[in-house]
Amino acid sequence: MNNIYDKLVDMYAGQELAEDLNAELEAVASTNPALKSDMTSLRATVTRLQSDDDGAYTDETHARILMKLYARAGELQTGAPEPIYLQYQLPMSG
Repeated sequence: MNNIYDKLVDMYAGQELAEDLNAELEAVASTNPALKSDMTSLRATVTRLQSDDDGAYTDETHARILMKLYARAGELQTGAPEPIYLQYQLPMSG
């Protein structure tokens, strides 16, 4: 039963539930302080994350991450490996 409440709280936090289900879940939460705490904290967290524009991933961000990895002597393969069909096929000797 707890697993169902966990899933419902996740959907509540993301505002994915219908209004009637929201009302029912809030009614249950009024009698369960732990559930109410989870619901309010998760909804606040999701709302904050959705409204935060500081996490935009740009080309500059990508370059900065690559430079940090190169500085730590990491070897990266930034492109896809050469496809097998572009390799020269040697004739079979028989």
